[in-house]
Amino acid sequence: MSLRWQLNLIVTGLLGLFASSLIGLQLGDTRRSVHEEVVGAHVVASQMLARMDFVYVHGGMEGMAAFLARIGRIRANELALYDAQGRLLYRSPPSRYKEGREAPQWYARIVSPPLQPTEIALPRGRIVLRPDASRATLDGWDNLQPMLWLVLAGFVVGNLLVYALVDRAMRPMRAVVQALGRVARGDYGTRLVAMPGREGQQIGEAFNSMAQSVQDSAQARRDAQQAGLALAQSRELTQVIQARIEQERGAIARELHDELGQQVTAIKSVGLAMARRAAGRDEAAEQSARLVMDCADRIYDGVHRLIGTLRPLALDRFGLDDALQDLVAEWRLQHPAVTVNWGREGQLDGLDDALSTAVYRLVQEAVNNALRHAQATRIDITVRAGRQTLEVDVADNGLGRLDGFELSGHYGVLGMRERVEGLGGRFALVQLEPAGIRVKAVLPRGGGSEGEAIEADAGR
Repeated sequence: MSLRWQLNLIVTGLLGLFASSLIGLQLGDTRRSVHEEVVGAHVVASQMLARMDFVYVHGGMEGMAAFLARIGRIRANELALYDAQGRLLYRSPPSRYKEGREAPQWYARIVSPPLQPTEIALPRGRIVLRPDASRATLDGWDNLQPMLWLVLAGFVVGNLLVYALVDRAMRPMRAVVQALGRVARGDYGTRLVAMPGREGQQIGEAFNSMAQSVQDSAQARRDAQQAGLALAQSRELTQVIQARIEQERGAIARELHDELGQQVTAIKSVGLAMARRAAGRDEAAEQSARLVMDCADRIYDGVHRLIGTLRPLALDRFGLDDALQDLVAEWRLQHPAVTVNWGREGQLDGLDDALSTAVYRLVQEAVNNALRHAQATRIDITVRAGRQTLEVDVADNGLGRLDGFELSGHYGVLGMRERVEGLGGRFALVQLEPAGIRVKAVLPRGGGSEGEAIEADAGR
């Protein structure tokens, strides 16, 4: 049921209650008036007839009937004279006041007083005096009818007026409902025009503010979706680029190992042959040949280090665990003054190439930063392999500060973050006290997000 009809029913009920109260008051007044008139007339008639002994003494029953006939009708009473055998000798004529009309029976039952007839005993008969409230009741009914018509007219006019006023007052609400429907259908640019009244203005302002908030929220969601799509595409592109870079590095490393390594070996062999041939014959030629051999050794060592930087062959041949151990051994050899601790929890077997490469590059970049820029004397490397996640933790005691990483130019940290997030993982830098930086990364093993992988590991 609409609000308009509800308001109309409420007003109709109130009008009906008011009309019922008026009619009830009118009926009560009429009942009291009829009662007072009939009772008063009946008492007066009873007292008067009770004093008519002299008429009976002088005229007998015939004289009493003649006397009553001359009196006629007594107001609000009916007279009847009976002899000793119960025969009716006289009955008062009907009232000529509003002759031929009667009030409705239901109305008469409401306003007529419940009075009993009075009998006056005579020596050879009796007089019966019955109260008659029909004329007084009819007067009350005639007085009530104009009020009933007036109440009915007021009831109808009041309802029509209330219906029209409520309809007019509800027009802004219909506008609000229509505007809400447009918003529900996706038209977030819907706005309400200024509505009359203080409440209308408040409703309009509140609706327009809500619509603006919904529009802003929808736009923010669209922007977030576009940003998420762009981020996903960027991460996918990053993975493709990283994979392509690793492929190119591997190809270059293999080319250096296979081609340049053989050439350097050949140069060294030729130098050795020349040195042996010139031994004891030409000292200058022998020294030149040995110089060529030394240069070939240095070139070979440089190529070997370059191959390890480009693409560690141990990673492809023996897996992540052996590759990291070789990397740690090389750091210990190159930096004997730095304590490099290596720890592993869980098995690192069965990892895909992208994940193995990412972990290797993370450890490599983090340790190189600590060695080259932070002047660290202690580096702790820990790789924890869970059922669903792989956690990398590299901590140093160097001079690095987090606020320094916020400056531009730290492409190594940016590359680590992009590599981790490109695989759906989480990357963080933690400031250690009194000095040092901890690099933490959590990577999912296989499909799924990093959050799902962490929940799976937590439930083991």
